[in-house]
Amino acid sequence: MSKNFLARGHIRALNRRHKIAVAGVAALGAAAIVFSATPSDASTTVTSEAAPTAQVAYSTEPIKDVKGTVTDQLAASGVKTEQIAAKKQAAADAVAAKQADAAAAAAAKEQAVKEREATEAANRSAQRAEAEAGKAAPQTYGDNLDGWIRESMDIMKKHGIPGSYEGIHRNIIRESSGNPAAINLWDINAQNGIPSKGLLQVIPPTFEAYHVPGTPKDIYDPVSNITAACNYAADRYGSMDNVYSAY
Repeated sequence: MSKNFLARGHIRALNRRHKIAVAGVAALGAAAIVFSATPSDASTTVTSEAAPTAQVAYSTEPIKDVKGTVTDQLAASGVKTEQIAAKKQAAADAVAAKQADAAAAAAAKEQAVKEREATEAANRSAQRAEAEAGKAAPQTYGDNLDGWIRESMDIMKKHGIPGSYEGIHRNIIRESSGNPAAINLWDINAQNGIPSKGLLQVIPPTFEAYHVPGTPKDIYDPVSNITAACNYAADRYGSMDNVYSAY
C-alpha cells in the first residue's frame, strides 16, 4: 500500500468539523502575515517573506529632570528621622532640666526650712538655758554700800516703791556716812528714847510701820533699813529723791 493512499485515506476520514478548524487556523496565520507586512500608507500586498526583527535603540545620555535617586531618597529619609529624633531628645532634655531645676529648688527650700528650724530650736534652747541659769543662780550683790543699795532697789521695784540710786546714796552719806551700825544718841529722838539707827537713821517705830516683806526685821540690816526708809519717804515725800535734810 502506497503512502499517498494512506494520506488520501486519512483526508477522507476527516470530518466536517475538523476541516473547519484547520481552515480557521490557516486563515488566521495568513492574516497575521499580511498585517505585519503591510505598511500604514501602502496598499495591502500578500507576501510570504518573514518580517525582520525590530531593533531596540539605547541612549547613553543621562536622564534629566530627575529629583533624586533611591539612595538620595533614603539619605533624605535618614536625615529627617535624625531630625525627629533630635527634636524628641531636645524635648526630653528640656523636661529633664526643668525637673532637675524643680528638684533643686525644692531641696533648697527644704534645706532653708531645716536651717531656720535649727536656728529657732537653738534660740529656744539658749533662752531655756538662760532662764534655768537665772533660776539656778539668783542675783548676787556685793556686801558693801553699792551692793546693799542695788539689792534694796530690786526689792523696791517689785513692790512699786520709787527711788533712784543717786537719791538713796546721797541721803545715806549724809545720815550715816555709809555705816550700817550708826546710831544717833543726841537728837530729840534719842532724848525721847527712840534713837535713829542704821544707814538712813530710821527710828524703830517707823521701821516697824514701813518694813517691807521679804527683808529681815532687823533695823541694822542694811537692805532692810534702806527699803523701809525709802518706803517711808515715798509715803511722806513722794520719793527718797525728794529728801535733802532730816526727814
